[in-house]
Amino acid sequence: MKKWAWMVAGLYAAALLVLTLPAAWLAFVPHSNVKDVVSVFICWPYWLWLVVMGLSQFALLAVPVKVASLRPVSKGPIWRTVLAGGLMAGGLAAGAFLSIYEFIMRDQGNGRWILWTAIGMGVGVWIIWALIFSRLGRKCEPSDMVSRQCRALLKGSILELLIAVPTHIVARYRDYCCAGFLTFIGLTMGVSVMLFAYGPAVFFLFAARWKRLHPQDLNPGQNIRS
Repeated sequence: MKKWAWMVAGLYAAALLVLTLPAAWLAFVPHSNVKDVVSVFICWPYWLWLVVMGLSQFALLAVPVKVASLRPVSKGPIWRTVLAGGLMAGGLAAGAFLSIYEFIMRDQGNGRWILWTAIGMGVGVWIIWALIFSRLGRKCEPSDMVSRQCRALLKGSILELLIAVPTHIVARYRDYCCAGFLTFIGLTMGVSVMLFAYGPAVFFLFAARWKRLHPQDLNPGQNIRS
């Protein structure tokens, strides 16, 4: 089942890669041209973000892999799934903070301290939500924990986009040299986490299809999970 988890993580990273160009174009037009948008692909922070998101998606699938394999779920997979979910919650908090900051302060006072503050807030939220998800895992079955965690992330991404989208629209109509970079980060995190939350569902579809095509690989007495 691990190969299907890697495939889902790869598809997720590929989706983010494909969406980068049109998303950046729509977010900054008419304040940027194709050359400016394409230059994103030569920036190392962009590739670091893409790698982190892809690995986080794979970590989120640690529990679903065990569940689909009909194996006992140990603490290791649970913690990997919990930490991945907490990281995404932290990203949503950081994106919302940057969007609200740019909406209130316009382009005044922007500096590295803003990004470091957002990172610090994200790390704090990551720890808090990791503890919340961990406590949730003690009260229910691992599969239910993953389902609830993904629902929480989906709701959180929608809430974050309800902040990022209006603030970015406002920023676009200001006299910037480019339209709302901080709110664009908020948009990016909201969409990324929304797609991230669908990872386990996609994995279970792959796993169910594989089991229907390879029933001989199941142990005797095991039921095919649909």
